[in-house]
Amino acid sequence: MIKAVFFDYDGVLTTDKTGSLTTTRHLSKATGIDLSVVKAAFDRHNRDLTLGKTTHIQVWHEICSALGQKLDIRLLFEAFESTRMNEGMLSLARELKRKHLVGIITDNKKDRIDHLKRYQQLESVFSPIVVSAEVGADKKSEEIFLHALKLAEVRAEEAVFIDNSKDNLIAPNALGIKTVFHDDEKNDIEALSRTLQSFGVLARDA
Repeated sequence: MIKAVFFDYDGVLTTDKTGSLTTTRHLSKATGIDLSVVKAAFDRHNRDLTLGKTTHIQVWHEICSALGQKLDIRLLFEAFESTRMNEGMLSLARELKRKHLVGIITDNKKDRIDHLKRYQQLESVFSPIVVSAEVGADKKSEEIFLHALKLAEVRAEEAVFIDNSKDNLIAPNALGIKTVFHDDEKNDIEALSRTLQSFGVLARDA
């Protein structure tokens, strides 16, 4: 019996494939700096940010130096807020919440998700919200999934995890978590609902 459904955040619950794309695109448009330059400035810090070894505030001076401009960090939080939700997926999550625990497992920066928890009111739908930067491990390892299962108080076989990267499904699948690949380009939520139904998850009211 499935008790918990965990969603990836970027590329599943949002319309952009990655959070890095959302953030750097907004900053590029806001500053007029070429997107490739903005991406390069952030890329060198991305892994440490994702694993919680640093924060955006700690590396902001280095990012600004790489961009050649002293930018107000409020621009960064505006970039976080430019994250667009996948409304169809959010609607599905709300329906699932009626009968199941619904959570998030994401490779992400702590300060970004902390801000979006408030801005998007994520905790009104999702609990737990498990972030790699808080766990110190990403979805390539079993650790983050074991942490999520512990917080949700469910066994691996009682959980489903949905992600838009097949590589991120290897570790949870090895643990016995049922996994679903969601093609973010097709965004076929009806097909996802049918797959969940095949697992015994009531994605739609009968």
